Amino acid sequence: MNRATAINLGGISAIYRYELQRTVRTIWQSVATPVITTALYFVVFGAAIGSRMSQVGGVSYGAFIVPGLIMLSLLTQSISNAAIGIYFPKFTGTIFELLSAPMSSIEAVIAYVGAAATKSVGIGLVILATSTLFVPVRVDHPLLMIAFLVLTSVAFSLFGFIIGIWARNFEQLAIIPALVVTPLTFLGGAFYSIDMLPPFWRAVSLFNPVLYLVSGFRWSFYGQGDVSVAASLGFTALFIAACVALLVFIFRTGWRLKP
Repeated sequence: MNRATAINLGGISAIYRYELQRTVRTIWQSVATPVITTALYFVVFGAAIGSRMSQVGGVSYGAFIVPGLIMLSLLTQSISNAAIGIYFPKFTGTIFELLSAPMSSIEAVIAYVGAAATKSVGIGLVILATSTLFVPVRVDHPLLMIAFLVLTSVAFSLFGFIIGIWARNFEQLAIIPALVVTPLTFLGGAFYSIDMLPPFWRAVSLFNPVLYLVSGFRWSFYGQGDVSVAASLGFTALFIAACVALLVFIFRTGWRLKP
């Protein structure tokens, strides 16, 4: 991509608006599906587990899983939105127009990742609102909750952008979210506290990076988590830094930018 001497706000805005408009065109897939899935989680987990486990750490089980449900959707939607956003130009061949446009690589990343993160934050807030229809949810630290929501969306939108560049076909586009991210989320304390696990598996869980995201996000709701908030914020910042470093390498070398 060409290097611009000044920030190309027009180019950023054009890509950003186009990506958001794609959400409107696929409203059922983008918004309705996560909401319906969340409702089903409450029905299944609330009926099957909630009746046997009334509280976790003084919080009703239904309310306890809300941060985990939001985080599950947040991670998958952030990756999917950003990956598809950059993969389709490669798939259709229009990536050459982007590469020859008077935009720097950082401007393109800001546009695609910004749009993906915006959509993910919106879906997260919709799921939060949906959750209040089923269980009493409280947010003890709203500013920290928004911070985790935004930082996690940005981090995994960056990760999704990298996946979109790496992917050669639709199978590769879906394999990491389906076979890596979703299992790690389920095993990262989204629906339980690791304090409920035997000591060995509790220690193993600490090597799961998603645990730190879920724990920090849950702490912003109820003031409790499996790891410290500082560790959660530190991991999120480290993950963003790693993604940015990898993107710098990609754009400097041109690795897989062309179809």
